[in-house]
Amino acid sequence: MRRAVRTKDRVLPALISVTSVVVVFGLAARVITSAEHWPRIRLQFFNLDAILAAFPSVFRGFGVNMAVWAVALVAIAIWALVLAVFRSLHGPWFAPLRVFAVVYIDLLRGIPSLLLVLLFGFGVPALQLPGLPRSSLFWGSVAMVLGYSAYAAEVYRSGMEAVHDGQRAAAKALGLSQWQTLLHAIVPQAVRNVLPALLNLAVALQKDVALLSVIGVRDAVREAQIFTARTFNYSSLIAAAFLFLLATIPMARFTDYVARRDQERRLQRTV
Repeated sequence: MRRAVRTKDRVLPALISVTSVVVVFGLAARVITSAEHWPRIRLQFFNLDAILAAFPSVFRGFGVNMAVWAVALVAIAIWALVLAVFRSLHGPWFAPLRVFAVVYIDLLRGIPSLLLVLLFGFGVPALQLPGLPRSSLFWGSVAMVLGYSAYAAEVYRSGMEAVHDGQRAAAKALGLSQWQTLLHAIVPQAVRNVLPALLNLAVALQKDVALLSVIGVRDAVREAQIFTARTFNYSSLIAAAFLFLLATIPMARFTDYVARRDQERRLQRTV
């Protein structure tokens, strides 16, 4: 009987959820397809022949998006952790590092990512500084790394501040320096605590790499725009949207899984 009740508690809510979602999306589809101009919209945005024709070039551009995302993700994780450590140091000798981290985070968080991409993607190559790359792709990627590092640094710092003060006191009692305490006691626990939040930033970055299209990088969005300019059909944008969904939805579900496991770990610790 207990097993039957448990099964009912699992199946019934799931059935209600699926049914409600199907009904809502079905009604939305009914309203959209019954509009007077729906045939023209379908021809311009959901033309299967145009989607198939644009897909190879859009897919090649999507490879650029994913390559930038992978490289930027590693750079952001390292640089943001350095900034968080700088801001967490105490003592007068570390004041310059703390001020640098605070100013950096305040400035880069206050500027929209689109403006950063425009400023770096067009501004730095225009300076023609000797010894520096002049690629818009490179400097646009740098802009994404710098901007997202400011957000990730605050996520790291929140995790470091959540570590109990007893950990610091124990490390000090063992004779560890401030650097050793951070590296061996505080940072590992902080990263584990904020991993779900960092994965959410990774999902957001996965979409925002499309901003590189505004500086001429031939990513998925730019390739779709080129196809649209050539054919006056917007179905190529649907192909690009499909590829981004194909990448972000599994990442979002993995983030939910990590968050759920983290919550279970915290509950087991309190029991």
